[in-house]
Amino acid sequence: MISARSKFRIVKRGFEKTIVLVPGWATDYKIFDTLDLKYNYILPIDINFIDFKYSLLKFLEASSVERVSLFGWSQGGFLASDFASHNTEKIDELILAGIRKRYDQNTLEEIRCKLKQNKRAFLYKFYLNCFSQYDNKACGWFKRSLLKKYLDQMNVEYLLCGLDYLSCARIKAEFLSGVKMIRIFHGAQDKIASLDEALEIKSCLSHAQFIVLDRLGHLLFLNPDFRKKFNG
Repeated sequence: MISARSKFRIVKRGFEKTIVLVPGWATDYKIFDTLDLKYNYILPIDINFIDFKYSLLKFLEASSVERVSLFGWSQGGFLASDFASHNTEKIDELILAGIRKRYDQNTLEEIRCKLKQNKRAFLYKFYLNCFSQYDNKACGWFKRSLLKKYLDQMNVEYLLCGLDYLSCARIKAEFLSGVKMIRIFHGAQDKIASLDEALEIKSCLSHAQFIVLDRLGHLLFLNPDFRKKFNG
């Protein structure tokens, strides 16, 4: 079932600043359950890819939140970048993790076919590929807490809509030139989004800070090393 509108929830954690956490493909806001950052959180409870930036803007206005940071992981990086590029006056900082400039059409079509053939088998392999061989603790938490739920509950129609969105999504550095603070995090062992492609994005954003985590994969923010680097 595809949500007609993106819906959000604010979690007040006693901090001065607020961050919007935008998850990647085949995950939801629960992927951030162990992420302990010094912000209040805004979580997308439902995501409609077409209206995301409009619904988020309305939510911020209705919640009297004047400025936010945005954390976009993987597919969420496209959504966060798109919102930031259209609403620079509302952005304290844009944080991107595990991003790519774009996704190859042939690869997306191959994923579509595999999802239709056997959703569980494809997702199981995809999720495990999000971790590096050095990241056993984070992978163990994911297996215990989310793997079965995601395999059971991820709707094929929603996953395919996500692939349709990715087929058109682009991160264009020139559209982010008005965002004053940008940090890009990437795992050197990322099997989903190559480090070289993330570096290409950074090369066009001279003011952005680029942080590589040597031993981590695509789901880098589940590792305590990420939080240490983030909090600096």
